[in-house]
Amino acid sequence: MAELVIRDATPADIPHLHALVESAYRGEASRAGWTTEADLLDGQRTDAEDLASILSDTEQGMLTAWDGEALVGCILIARRGEGIGYFGMLSVSPTLQNAGLGRRLVALGEQTMADRFGARRVRISVIPQRDTLIAWYERLGYVATGDTLPFPYGDARFGLPKREDLSFVVMEKTLR
Repeated sequence: MAELVIRDATPADIPHLHALVESAYRGEASRAGWTTEADLLDGQRTDAEDLASILSDTEQGMLTAWDGEALVGCILIARRGEGIGYFGMLSVSPTLQNAGLGRRLVALGEQTMADRFGARRVRISVIPQRDTLIAWYERLGYVATGDTLPFPYGDARFGLPKREDLSFVVMEKTLR
């Protein structure tokens, strides 16, 4: 991998973002990495309209990591209230997972949310069945808040659940 270029996503990046996010979360391609949701959900993780909405909103955006012309990583960052940031859609090309890029994107996302949005705390939401991912976030300093969020059953924009017990646990980290 050459020197990575990390920059804000632009609307021209949407096809690349869509392909990366889908490959990291859904379908057989996602099984090459360790962050797949393929055993929990079918269908899409996002779509071009959702990505366009994110990029047009001044309260959120996406950071991207490029290896030459190839998009290899991204993270959604957002303001979720006074002093509160949120990140999601953390995606790394499945064949490059476990090499430190996800950790680097989270750290950069946290710093960017602090700088842009005045975030002093960052929240994330994770499907509780993804215990390996939860443990990874715990190693990054995130702790479960005790709060949960319902899974949006019936909205195919978020995927097609393979089980009926999905939800999200909320985790949070205080920034220094």
